[in-house]
Amino acid sequence: MSRTIISTDRAPAAIGTYSQAVRVGDTVYLSGQIGLDPHSMTLVDGFEAQTAQVFVNLSAVAEAAGGSLGDAVKLTIYLTDLANFAQVNEIMGKHFAEPYPARAAVGVKELPKGALVEADAILVLA
Repeated sequence: MSRTIISTDRAPAAIGTYSQAVRVGDTVYLSGQIGLDPHSMTLVDGFEAQTAQVFVNLSAVAEAAGGSLGDAVKLTIYLTDLANFAQVNEIMGKHFAEPYPARAAVGVKELPKGALVEADAILVLA
């Protein structure tokens, strides 16, 4: 199977040696997104705003791949403070509908650019 690199200017440009997403067959692997504004490439302020921006960024990459967050089968969320987990659930509920994807939440010491939250996803497109 061939790989297709997915890229969009509606999400932050890669800040390292990776692609925004890679599609192999009907599966799309979305790289981690932090709360960067894609135009200014700066972090938005505060946990809630960063979390919302993470899902906006993931959505933009999913759409560039020909799908949506509704096609997500797996999410991994990285938090610098697990006390913010309830807020993630609330914000995630605005971007996903049942049946929800599988998910893991991981507490980490720090994230790129001082971000408070990061998420990656795997989509399966029909």
